[in-house]
Amino acid sequence: MTVRVCSVGKIKEKFYREALSEYGKRLLAYCKLEMIEVADEKTKEGSSLSEDRLVLEREGRRLLEKIPERSFVIALAIKGKELDSVEFAKKMEKLFLEGKSDITFVIGGSLGSSEEVYKRADYLLSFSPMTFPHQLMRVILLEQIYRGFRINSGEPYHK
Repeated sequence: MTVRVCSVGKIKEKFYREALSEYGKRLLAYCKLEMIEVADEKTKEGSSLSEDRLVLEREGRRLLEKIPERSFVIALAIKGKELDSVEFAKKMEKLFLEGKSDITFVIGGSLGSSEEVYKRADYLLSFSPMTFPHQLMRVILLEQIYRGFRINSGEPYHK
């Protein structure tokens, strides 16, 4: 099974890269992990709605180009469904049991994701109504994917 995380922007901070690397190593026991980054658009302070929409469209096109046609897409979205860790694990297990062995998680940029990305998504997932830096969100997502595999394997995890 393949788990792909497709996100906007480069990880600049060393501590985020180290955390992602650690969870990447841990996940090797459970799946093939692909981390894909697409370029982000520069947004100026006080940009207009039309400028923001253009940024979202450009970043969205880049994201969509990286998603395989057969992949089940889970887009992170503030308006998505909130799940606890056990519910998230069950969601992943159900997808795998249904034969969906290629899952792509999409993390948008600082403005979120485009409508086209949300339309392509098979499921919208929210971790919280709070806003997180998209670099940190990658770490949180990988940790939850790892935790989900451990839960589904009957292995211990911290509650």
